[in-house]
Amino acid sequence: MRVMVMVKASSESEAGKMPSTELLTAMGNFNEELVKAGVMQAGEGLHPSSRGKRVQFSGSGRTVVDGPFAETKELVAGFWLWQVKSMEEAVEWVKRCPNPMESDSEIEIRPLFEAADFGAELTPELQAQEARLRAEAESAANKPR
Repeated sequence: MRVMVMVKASSESEAGKMPSTELLTAMGNFNEELVKAGVMQAGEGLHPSSRGKRVQFSGSGRTVVDGPFAETKELVAGFWLWQVKSMEEAVEWVKRCPNPMESDSEIEIRPLFEAADFGAELTPELQAQEARLRAEAESAANKPR
């Protein structure tokens, strides 16, 4: 199963405070373990929400809202995409993770939808389209821009 592992933002990450060399080293070592175990597919840190935007949808209308966004505890400061055997395995990996913030922090784990989750609504034609788009996206990601 694939999961997204989200590091929740903190007042430090929203203020743009960069991690210490010690934390960067610990996280680098943890990421190395994930890669060697074949778990990590991607992972990145995110700039504070002050550098972001939200697009709100209402019918056919679109409204762009500039950051920062108010509820720090609801924001994401970084993420990983992992391939694991179970949610329990993902939890065990997260328990081994260094605390990603200087203060108390939280990491959320959520499973990604798989084709089977959509049932009959995901027709064979739509499955073929999804597979083609994934292959094209992977190919494009490997080309220099």
